[in-house]
Parts: sequence; C-alpha cells; structure tokens
Amino acid sequence: MSYKEKLKGRDLLTLADYSKAEISYLLELADQIKQKRKKGEIYEPLKGKTLGMIFEKSSTRTRVSFEAGIYQLGGTGLFLSANDIQIGRGEPISDTAKVLSGYLDGIMIRTFSQQDVEDLAENATIPVINGLTDEYHPCQVLADLQTMKEIKGKLEGLKLAYIGDGNNMAHSLMIGCAKMGLDVAIAAPNGYQPKDEITAVAKSFAEGTEVLVTDDVIEAVKDADVIYSDVWASMGQEAEQNEREKAFAATYQVNTELFSHAKEDAIFMHCLPAHRGEEVTSEIIDGPQSVVFQEAENRLHAQKALMVALMGS
Repeated sequence: MSYKEKLKGRDLLTLADYSKAEISYLLELADQIKQKRKKGEIYEPLKGKTLGMIFEKSSTRTRVSFEAGIYQLGGTGLFLSANDIQIGRGEPISDTAKVLSGYLDGIMIRTFSQQDVEDLAENATIPVINGLTDEYHPCQVLADLQTMKEIKGKLEGLKLAYIGDGNNMAHSLMIGCAKMGLDVAIAAPNGYQPKDEITAVAKSFAEGTEVLVTDDVIEAVKDADVIYSDVWASMGQEAEQNEREKAFAATYQVNTELFSHAKEDAIFMHCLPAHRGEEVTSEIIDGPQSVVFQEAENRLHAQKALMVALMGS
C-alpha cells in the first residue's frame, strides 16, 4: 500500500500517530507543491472539496494558510467561528461532528482542549486536522521540519534547542524531532516544563537521539543547529503574563549572548506571533540567522500537502 493510500481519510491529531516514513512523505509532497506554486503551475487535486475550519482561538497564520491553501488546491474553505455555530451554544461535539460529516470533506479545528479535537475525530466520518490545541500544534511542526530540511539539507543528526514555556510547541517539537532523528533539548524553568507524560512519549520515539528537558539554557543550546522560541504566555494565559515574565525574564530570552553557544551557522525559528524584547531580541529575530518568515510561508505548503494526502481522491 502506498503512503497516499495509507494517509487518505486519516486524522491528524498529533504527530505521535504518524510514522517517520509518513511524515517524510508529507514533507516531500509539501516541497513538490511549493515548487509548483513558485513556478505558477495550477494544481487543483481538491477541486469540488470543502474544508470546514472551526476556530475557538483567534488566528492569523492558521486561518490564512488553510483558507488560501484549500482555495489554491481547487476547493473551498468555510470559516466557522465558535460564536457562529451551535458548538458555541452547547451542542455536543459528537453531534457537530456527525452533522458536518454530511456537508464537508474535511474539518480543521483550532481550539483549547485536545479532548475536544479527539472527540470530534471519533465521531466524524471525514478527516479531522488539529490546527492547534493547548497541548499540541502538529501543523506548525510539519512546516518547521520542512523549513529545517530546506535550509540544512537534512533532518537526521541535527539538534534543535527550544527555549521558553513547555507548551504545545514544545510538546509537538519534541515528538516531531524525535520521530525524524533530531536531538531536541527543551530549556524551561521549573514549573513551566513540558508535561512528563508527553516527554515520555517523545523519548519513546527517539532511536539513537536525545530528548532532553532542562532548566539550563546553555546546556540546551550547546552545539545546536536550530534555536526555537515561543511567547511566554500563550492564548488563554494572558492573566499570567506578569508572573511568567518574572519566571522567564533574563534567563530564557534568546539573545546574541545565548546564540553564541550554538553552532556558528545556527538558525532561529519562532512560530509567531513574537514579542520582541521578551522571549527574543530584535537583533536575533530580525537578524541574518532568522528564518521565521520562510517558516511562516511553509505553513501554507505543509498544510496543502496534508489536505491533499488526507482529503484527496
């Protein structure tokens, strides 16, 4: 059975559910789709298909990349705000899943609870894509892996250091990097480190590579090929901003001094939006080693590959 056949009709809830070979297939497809786009080729394998996009969290990159992506593939995207559909008024997710399965060819959901995404997928008969939850952000990591491969020419043998909150990005990066043969180090203060159970899952995928969680930023970035950061307070944590600034400030900022401990040709990545002067300085994110906008663009191409693989005929 080809990977095209294996992936058709599948959900993407977390990268833990996908094999290294399946992720590699998606990255290769994303690169092919990107090249078609750059050459101006029309590529519409999802003509007549409709993607429903449920948003309980606001978005720039997720909404625009999915909406533009399904349109470029020949299909249609429907923006479904939680305030505009019955799920926001108490309709069970199971009912929503069954109703939407009769109208659509795929669902992307960006929400708070991972359990809500899993319940949606369990009751839907069409592919469900996790556009972000408080625990995982698999679509972002597909774009991250694509970007690293473009710049470094490979994935296996690289080291990624993530500095900051042990949030959904840290969780998905640990899993994605471990699956694809990268060493990954997460540096976060005590009390803000990744969930132990997710760290254990990531370590179970590491074969000859290391998954390290530490509070020592120098240890994390030593000889890193990639330094990655994210905001200190994610959506829904705004009330904790001051408390988090005290926990992260000074030590967990990506700046020129910290970058000096990585490899000379190390790159900087960030899922955006970024708060300059907090988790990263302007000198780094706007400097020559930053690839954040190439990374952001690759959300479009990686997600187009995902939609083609899951929703295609």
